[in-house]
Amino acid sequence: MTSTAMTTAAMNHAANSRTILVVDDEPHIVRFTTLNLEVEGFRVLTAGNGIDALALLERGESERGESVDLVVLDVMMPELDGFETLRRIRSQSSVPVIFVTVRGDEADRVAGLDLGADDYLTKPFSPRELASRIRALFRRIETEAADPPRLHEVTVDDRLAVNFDQSIVIADGREIRLRPTEYRLLYQLVNNAGQLLSHDTLLERVWGPEYRGEHQYVRTYVTYLRQKLERDPRQPQYIVSERGLGYRFKELER
Repeated sequence: MTSTAMTTAAMNHAANSRTILVVDDEPHIVRFTTLNLEVEGFRVLTAGNGIDALALLERGESERGESVDLVVLDVMMPELDGFETLRRIRSQSSVPVIFVTVRGDEADRVAGLDLGADDYLTKPFSPRELASRIRALFRRIETEAADPPRLHEVTVDDRLAVNFDQSIVIADGREIRLRPTEYRLLYQLVNNAGQLLSHDTLLERVWGPEYRGEHQYVRTYVTYLRQKLERDPRQPQYIVSERGLGYRFKELER
């Protein structure tokens, strides 16, 4: 192996030294996913159902003393399906979750995101795509921790204000709770108020370059933000669509 290849391998090993919990009731899928993630340099724990997965997370560490850094969670499982498992995970933990569904139904994907999933994949997917999504999710988390927002407190108008340092949004005198991805998207929109941001620009800045073309992510989260921030989400005043192009946040008051 050349010195360059050795350096790259070492960098990949350092970047990937995380523990992934794979939750699926189909043993052959668990074995296949485990093998491919281990080849990519990740440590892998497995659970055949949601109950066992929750028990692992509740203990906080595995029998080998490894904390879980990310969960790959299947939707269709007996007894406790992926939706209920995710709901219970989010009641106790903010661990990143990639939701996996065999169905192409948009409602399943939206439901998973609404319950707090950080990403989703539809079966069948390639092992390389899963590893890429995992790395992208870890990079976003690390970037957020190392690079605090440039904007701190923003008064949009007389009814809406945002404190990005404290993750607080006030609308009509009430504090509005946003998910981490919603904050990232809102930050990009507000920080570029008055400018048109394309779907792919928002995807790259909020989710990462691996997500270019996944326009449904942007549309879904813009819908979430409108429901929480706008007086009338059907006639938005803050986040305005430019049909087929992207979104523009209203000019800030000076």
